[in-house]
Amino acid sequence: INDFSYLHTNCFELSIYVGCDKYPHESELPEEWENNRESLIVFMEQVHRGIKGIVKDVHGKGIANAVISVEGVNHDIRTGK
Repeated sequence: INDFSYLHTNCFELSIYVGCDKYPHESELPEEWENNRESLIVFMEQVHRGIKGIVKDVHGKGIANAVISVEGVNHDIRTGK
């Protein structure tokens, strides 16, 4: 569903698997957390990278449904309401 969400709703989703077992037993969770905690936190901090902002008109009001294009990226996105 990640590809569908990105292509049709402009929603960026990630599925992250930290082991071979998609549904580890509850007793294994503390060890899985300790094995992956630092890398997951560093990964989540990447949200602060990239381009972000608000699309506004000359009066400072947000523009709904404005198309945003990035050179070299073959996927335009639109602003929300």
